[in-house]
Amino acid sequence: MKSFVAAIALLLCVSSTAAFSVNGGESDRRSFLTKTVASVIPAAAVVIAAPQSSLAGPEIITLPSGIKYAVTKEPTDKKPVAPQKGDIVGIDYTGYLANGQIFDATHAGGKQNALLFKIGTGSVIPGLDEMVSQMVVGQKVQAIIPPSLAYGDKGVCLDDGECLIKPGSTLVYDILLKKSSIPPP
Repeated sequence: MKSFVAAIALLLCVSSTAAFSVNGGESDRRSFLTKTVASVIPAAAVVIAAPQSSLAGPEIITLPSGIKYAVTKEPTDKKPVAPQKGDIVGIDYTGYLANGQIFDATHAGGKQNALLFKIGTGSVIPGLDEMVSQMVVGQKVQAIIPPSLAYGDKGVCLDDGECLIKPGSTLVYDILLKKSSIPPP
């Protein structure tokens, strides 16, 4: 039964994807996601009823600060070490608003290098700094950062009131820790 449901879900996704890739465009992406989610929900309801052990996904970890994250790629190093305060790290990231809209990424608009910063110096938002300090080189996570550890009640707004990140926004980051090194004396 599960393989039948999976086949139907896959068929629905493939047919929706074909329509999406032919049409292209931002509004078609939203339409694609809406149609795909709406058509897969009935099939997903059957899968959700399956025993939990067959649906095991990544573990969601909650830090004392309120950051929630899941490891999406384990490190390849046999003895990984987490960066310490003062270490210089290099990360690739994509930052999303809660609605899924990307607001920044290391690979966007001419950016081709990792973001380099020193842990614990306030160079990045507190939530990103804390999350990266919990990671090890080669590890990739998806983190949900509460507003208090992001841009808080100010958001990221222009003088005319238009906001890239609205006040009180929860942010989602896909983060890959590429390197960590102790700065020279």
